[in-house]
Amino acid sequence: MYTDVREYINLCRVKRGNMSEAELARKTGQTPQNMNNKHKRNTFKVSELEKIAEALDAELKISFIDKETGEPII
Repeated sequence: MYTDVREYINLCRVKRGNMSEAELARKTGQTPQNMNNKHKRNTFKVSELEKIAEALDAELKISFIDKETGEPII
């Protein structure tokens, strides 16, 4: 399991050809400095995650998982 969104994004960048944080920032319409600040604070809006997913040629899925069963609630 991943500890936070920042770690997950970093792993996805590596898996997508070792894309740099600056390149991902440009593909999402942000400055590298702004992206870096969000990474440091681990503060991403859902709309930003959607742009990141698009830049990574991926689909964003968010779900709540039951802690007891490990299954999605819905």
